[in-house]
Amino acid sequence: MSALDSGFYFAESENTPMHVGSVAVFDGPAPTYGDVVRLLLSKLPLVPRYRQRVREVPLQLGRPMWVDDPHFQILYHVRHTAVPSPGGDEQLRNLAGRVLGQRLDMAKPLWELWLVEGLADGRWALISKVHHCMVDGVAGTDLMQLMFDLDPDATHAEPREWTPRRDPSSAALMAGAITEAATAPLRTLTGLPGVGAAVRNVKGLTETSRTLARTVPSLAKQAITPTARSLNGHIGPHRRWAWTQGSLAEFKEVRTALGGTVNDVILTAITKAFRDLLQGRGELSSDKLVVRTMVPVSVRSASRRGSLDNQVSAVFVDLPVGDPDPASRLRSIRGQMDEYKRAMQAVDVPSIIAMGDYVAPSMLSLGVRAGMQAGQMWCQAVTTNVPGPRVPLYVLGKRMRSAHAYVPIAGGIRCSIGIFSYLDTMTFGINADFDAFPDVDVLSGGIRRGIEELLELARAAEGTPGEDRPTGGTPTRAAAR
Repeated sequence: MSALDSGFYFAESENTPMHVGSVAVFDGPAPTYGDVVRLLLSKLPLVPRYRQRVREVPLQLGRPMWVDDPHFQILYHVRHTAVPSPGGDEQLRNLAGRVLGQRLDMAKPLWELWLVEGLADGRWALISKVHHCMVDGVAGTDLMQLMFDLDPDATHAEPREWTPRRDPSSAALMAGAITEAATAPLRTLTGLPGVGAAVRNVKGLTETSRTLARTVPSLAKQAITPTARSLNGHIGPHRRWAWTQGSLAEFKEVRTALGGTVNDVILTAITKAFRDLLQGRGELSSDKLVVRTMVPVSVRSASRRGSLDNQVSAVFVDLPVGDPDPASRLRSIRGQMDEYKRAMQAVDVPSIIAMGDYVAPSMLSLGVRAGMQAGQMWCQAVTTNVPGPRVPLYVLGKRMRSAHAYVPIAGGIRCSIGIFSYLDTMTFGINADFDAFPDVDVLSGGIRRGIEELLELARAAEGTPGEDRPTGGTPTRAAAR
């Protein structure tokens, strides 16, 4: 495993399962359980990781390794269940919340797929779970699409026999870890650039340092900004899960009228949801109050697309929940995201992530687990946007109608929001600690209210006579009103 993947693996604990997931709903009638199993068996040769389990190196002399599971049985990983017919969204959400809230078996390949029948109008669903140490959000989308087709009449290969490779002994694992520890520094030294490249690197480092120096005032400002710390705290074993949705056309309409990007508009709608939540709890203490959210950012290059490891970084965005003006909230979020983009363009983020490869595995394990148990107060939420396909997808000839993302919570962060786009729809899957968020529906409803609030502003700006329509700059006074 890479250092980052190892961190996700070590973060797993009794109350913090670290798998990502999704719920996809399809037109009926549902396929048979056997058909789903045979489809997956035909695709597994393309994703060998799904037949592998994790082996930890004795004494943690090296990072965990992936080895073939000699007892792999697909019937254990593919489950079959149903909701009482005719099941609606609420019944499916309740089932999905229970399934996604349960830990994966860490002694087996770290994934599950559930076939769900009994939905209204003959529909059916697939609930998928994959541990975060296997794939990141972008790569995960690619891997899961292996079972999807662009053509409803697509055919599939017959399943093939599979023979697992021999499981290495503990002595072999230790020997390999010692060899890796001894040769890695030598490979780094032999890979040093020549004089010309070194000069260019020094110039690049200088520019990077300047860019980072310019971001220090923003970090200092974040350090003194009041955050909604009541949202942080202990995480229990149970989860509440809710979802809502909007159309991509709605977000584009707001972006066109008020400026920014679709992601800026999404974060502004989520800000409204957290504002409603804190207002309902009587905890909206200041107009300067923010909810700080971690926004994962993919740094996977085109050449690395499809590789089975995580290539992600993160930025921390202050959602201005204390600000009563939605146009002002959008400007604040847009300014922060623009600043982060400039900083990340100047910094070699993949190289920074790779520096974790030189951390001793035992120290990595202790550090991650201690950090997760201790929690933190810097960040209150996670919001991650996974772009999906803009064309219809099919499984065994049945069209997918919608998909909802599930993002884990850990380290004192008791709420996450996974955003997934498919065709012209954007769905918001909200995963929250059961005890800390009895009012999770306020968040799902607040996102929808935030979208409608921004749409009203956008349409007012477009229809105001005598004012220039904004096309990407600062919103006009009419738009702000």
